[in-house]
Amino acid sequence: MIKKALTAFLVLPSILSAATQVNSDAALKMLQKQAKHFEQRVVQLTENVYVAVGFHGANTSMIVGTDGVIIVDTLMGPAAATNALKAFREYSDKPVKAIIYTHSHPDHIGGASAFVGAERPPVYAEKGFINSTGIRGDLAPVIKRRGARQFGRVLPPEQTTNRGIAPARTIDKDRGKGHLPPTVFINGDTALSVAGVDLEIYPAPGETDDALFIWLPEERVLFAGDNFYHAFPNLYAIRGTRYRNVLNWSTSVARMATFEPDHLVGGHTLPLSGKDFATKALLEYSQAIGSVYDQTVRAINAGKGPDLIAHEVKLPADIVDKPYLIEFYGSVSHAVRAIYTGLLGWFDGNPAKLNRLHPRDEAEKVAELAGGVKKLERKTRAAMKAGEFQWALELADYLKWLGEAERQLAREIKIAALRALAAQEYNAPNRNYYLSYANELELGQLNDAWF
Repeated sequence: MIKKALTAFLVLPSILSAATQVNSDAALKMLQKQAKHFEQRVVQLTENVYVAVGFHGANTSMIVGTDGVIIVDTLMGPAAATNALKAFREYSDKPVKAIIYTHSHPDHIGGASAFVGAERPPVYAEKGFINSTGIRGDLAPVIKRRGARQFGRVLPPEQTTNRGIAPARTIDKDRGKGHLPPTVFINGDTALSVAGVDLEIYPAPGETDDALFIWLPEERVLFAGDNFYHAFPNLYAIRGTRYRNVLNWSTSVARMATFEPDHLVGGHTLPLSGKDFATKALLEYSQAIGSVYDQTVRAINAGKGPDLIAHEVKLPADIVDKPYLIEFYGSVSHAVRAIYTGLLGWFDGNPAKLNRLHPRDEAEKVAELAGGVKKLERKTRAAMKAGEFQWALELADYLKWLGEAERQLAREIKIAALRALAAQEYNAPNRNYYLSYANELELGQLNDAWF
């Protein structure tokens, strides 16, 4: 049924409706190129610093000291962590003397038990170490479902690409089962010596409020956690998340740049090496985040609403094409909407939005404007044939309220439109969400509340 629908609808070249959309071949090639940043390997940065990339979605690192090693972040669960540790043991068999969590996201803290023996080492974390999503536990069902879509967790192989900053397939069956709670909490700028290694830890609120970064002054290596990776930052996660303070994020990354590291280790993707390159990347990352915030606030104060602002805000021309700022993971438009809501809440100042019509009433009036339900159906089909997939998707949301036959047509059009949009998306969360939602629609897994 869906293949027939696609054949019927996709007649003219598509009209791109988002900044992260290109033609389908280009989108796929971009995602394939980005995937090289998380192919499984161990990267040796200095004589004593090693980074395991691609053993799960995030990175884990090993710092070798005189009588032991320090582990920075521990992946999602003990199975993935065990594989990474085995790879590390080709370079050092010294015992683990400390574990440091850069922040509390599950993919960084769930595998710690794999790194320890009978004697448990201290586990360091920022003093505000919390539930990093900031989402109440009673919202777990919706977060689980939306998270699965964002990451494409149940997509079939033929629809799978990656997660923007991580492989599409990871070992998740034991997620969190190796977590060890922090035993030492960092309160402000802190200097330590562990296993003969001098290191400095600094609070760095950003993607999470409990984030920190680690500086090795002798090795000149900086571990940034998820405040930096090789993609535009995820200032808002479409799975759902509490507002991420983007000003704090920008400030934290700017502070990292003052250290002028020779090597920069992000929470995901390959490390960056070369003092000038790493420092510039941090400065431009901070600039990008700050610019999106500043542009959004100026537009808010000009009386504009989030939908308009999301189409207007762009990265500065001198950094828009930097490889570590391409929107493979985060999205500028999503960030704009999150900033707006985080600062002002849902109301955009337009009194027409104070008491909107029920969606069914609005749909009936739109159908009347179109000249009747049948004409609205024809216009929706025409939008698909013209390659106006986003418009067809929006029109289908009206059709679904107008009767059972219209609801079935809306379902078919949405499936086709979502897959067409996904094909030209290089933003991995968007692409995964489109495809996952389309599959759920096709399999009848979405009830009236969802669809």
